Amino acid sequence: MDLNLAGKTVIVTGGGSNIGRSIVLTFAAEAANIVIADMDSAQGQKVAREADALGGKALAMKTDVTDPESVAAMVKKSLKEFGKIDVLVNNVGGTVDQLFIEKPRADMEKDVKLNFWGFINTTRAVLDHMVERKYGKIISIGSDAGRMGEYREAVYAGCKGGIIAMSKSLARELGRFGININVVCPGLTVPESPEQTGELSMWKGPMAQAFTPELREKAARAYPLRRIGKPEDVASMVVFLASDRASFITGQTISVSGGYTMI
Repeated sequence: MDLNLAGKTVIVTGGGSNIGRSIVLTFAAEAANIVIADMDSAQGQKVAREADALGGKALAMKTDVTDPESVAAMVKKSLKEFGKIDVLVNNVGGTVDQLFIEKPRADMEKDVKLNFWGFINTTRAVLDHMVERKYGKIISIGSDAGRMGEYREAVYAGCKGGIIAMSKSLARELGRFGININVVCPGLTVPESPEQTGELSMWKGPMAQAFTPELREKAARAYPLRRIGKPEDVASMVVFLASDRASFITGQTISVSGGYTMI
């Protein structure tokens, strides 16, 4: 199936690691132009080289999605480099699992700033351009935690639930401008090797240490398909929703989680 993504310009936030990296490389295989908006410059440059080798044209830009000025500068530079923005993938996010009653206030605020305000900042930054062109695709990475709640992820789940609800509202508001807005919810998706993540990724910290092979095997038993997710599972759905093959899909939340959530 030809997805007609060659020459399209795609911004992927957090595109240097894990799911984001796989999204970038999948777009690259479709010969798209990709902006890797990531705080980790070294990892972003590494993935850009991988993307170029696959036939894409990638540009890594150090971007802090929690800072509206940093996001605005990234969007401005993207337009200068490629002349247009066709797709925004709000991928950046993360948390450290902890019981709500034990989580420090500062860590809660960090979760909200990264996972919810990051989504708001980047979405707002591209909309004027998309509205003017009467074309655009916005795909945000949610989480099944935001659909059903998850143990030790209360604030993170709240942020992802907010992304789901806000995306539906924006889909209603912006559909008349030819803008499709959807959410993809992964289940547990653990990097398969350390090379797939940068030093700033949540998978370089306590989360990575916690997911031993034994715990991964135990977690897989909670999924009807009896395995946890791979980054490419999510990337394939994102790239499809970014294509005009999905032009009549908007306001939807799609779980790519091996049946963990069935709604």
